[in-house]
Amino acid sequence: MPLPQATWAAETGGDVRVDGIAGWVGSAPLRGLVAHFGGRWPHGDLGAVLAGLDAFSARCWDFRAGRERPEAREPNLDPATVELVYRCADALGLVRARPPARSRYAHLVVLGGLAHACLRRVAYAGHLLRTGMDVAGEVAVLGSFRQLSEVERRTLAEVGVTGCDTEVDALDAAVRRTFAVSEPETEDGLDADHPHHSWSSRTYRPAGQPPVRVLAAPSSEPERRRAHTADTQRFWAEHAQLARADEVLLVTAPIYVPFQHCDALRTLALPYACEVETVGVDPMLPDLNRLPEPTLTPGRYLQEIRSAIRSLRALHTAVGTPPATAQSGLHRVRAGRGGTGTAQPSSDP
Repeated sequence: MPLPQATWAAETGGDVRVDGIAGWVGSAPLRGLVAHFGGRWPHGDLGAVLAGLDAFSARCWDFRAGRERPEAREPNLDPATVELVYRCADALGLVRARPPARSRYAHLVVLGGLAHACLRRVAYAGHLLRTGMDVAGEVAVLGSFRQLSEVERRTLAEVGVTGCDTEVDALDAAVRRTFAVSEPETEDGLDADHPHHSWSSRTYRPAGQPPVRVLAAPSSEPERRRAHTADTQRFWAEHAQLARADEVLLVTAPIYVPFQHCDALRTLALPYACEVETVGVDPMLPDLNRLPEPTLTPGRYLQEIRSAIRSLRALHTAVGTPPATAQSGLHRVRAGRGGTGTAQPSSDP
C-alpha cells in the first residue's frame, strides 16, 4: 500500500501537496481489520474518519497504555486473527524492507529507538554508504536521553557494547563501532539537569565518509514526556538548515515506516519543502545477522498500525486547508524554508 507523499511545483507558488492519505486510510486491508475487530467504519470526511479510527484503535489496539513499547502487553488472539493481522500489516507496509529508491541524497537520517534498533539502524546506514550511496550533506543519528532498561543494557552487552545509560549513548556507541571513529570533531549541548530539557550534539568525521552527527533532542513538552520522534526530526532540521528540495532518506525498522514517514512529512516536508523517503532496515543483510532483533508479535503490529493512524491524523491536521474529503486525499500547505504551516504535535504513538 503506497504511503502518502509530499510534492510541490513552481506553478503553484511553492505550495506543498500531500497526496495519498485517504488511499492508505481507506484501503481494503485496514477496513477488513477494523471489521474483524468489531468496528464500524466511521462516517464523514477524512478528518472524521481519522478521528473515528483513532478512537477505535485506542479501544482495541492500544496495548501500551502510555508505557514504553517493551512494556506493552500482548493480546491473546486466535490463529485466524493472528494470520489476518500479519497479512494486513504486510499489505500496509509494516513488514517487508524495501531498498532506497535512489543512490544520492542530501542527508541520511537514522532514527533512534530501543537499544537493538540503535545498533541495527546505524549498521544499515554504514552498509548503504559502503555499497555506493552518496550523501552530499550529513548522516544524522537522532535520539533522546531516554534511560535504557536493564533488558536493553543486557542486549548491548551481549554484542560487546557497554557503558550506555541512555538511547543517545547507544546511538553514539553504534556510530563509533560502525564508522570506526573514537572522538567527535565537535561537541555541543545543554545539560539542563533534566533529560526532557537537555540536548547534545556530537559530530564525527569518518575517513572517506560524510560527517556523522549524533543528536539528542529536548522534548517539546518537557513537563509531560521525553522527546519523541517528531521532536528529534524538528530539532535536527533546525541544526542542519534544511533547504528546499533537499532529498532526505530516513532509516528505521519496517514496522515503524508508515508512522515515522508520516511524522517526517509533517515535521520536515511541510515546513521545509524537502523530499522525504523512509525505508526499513533489511534484516537479511549479512552485516546485520549478528545483531539482536526481537520477535515481532501480532500485538506489536496492531500497535504500530494504530501509530500510523495517529500520525496520519496529525499530518492531515497539519495540512489544514482546503478541507479534504475521504475521496480526494489531496491537501496543500504553503511552506518554504523555515515553514509557516501549523503542525499538531505528535504523541509518538
